[in-house]
Amino acid sequence: MQVGYVVLYVHDAEACRRFWVESVGMVEKRRTAAGPFTIVLVGFADQEFGLELVPLELMKQNPDGLDLATPSICFRVDDVAATRASLVARGVTASEVADRGGRPAFAFSDPEGRWFAVTP
Repeated sequence: MQVGYVVLYVHDAEACRRFWVESVGMVEKRRTAAGPFTIVLVGFADQEFGLELVPLELMKQNPDGLDLATPSICFRVDDVAATRASLVARGVTASEVADRGGRPAFAFSDPEGRWFAVTP
């Protein structure tokens, strides 16, 4: 697994995007529509790592029971299903693999109930 990005749950995604781009010097790497909401990935142009800015309003349903006050770390893997199976075999609590924004993904939790995402 590799750390792909960190999710920040934000009240105003556009204001946060402007801050990271205009004040810190990051670039917008990806913009994804999620119904009426927009999720933006920002990061430095010369690095793969980024910050995904997710509107808190989008997370009202929060299917994985995430603690929205804590940033979420997303890990990148080559095979989502195999990674999930390996973690579950080792006793890790994990959600089912589901389509998240056009990509297969799942989440797993640590002993203190923090959830982490896994995507390709």
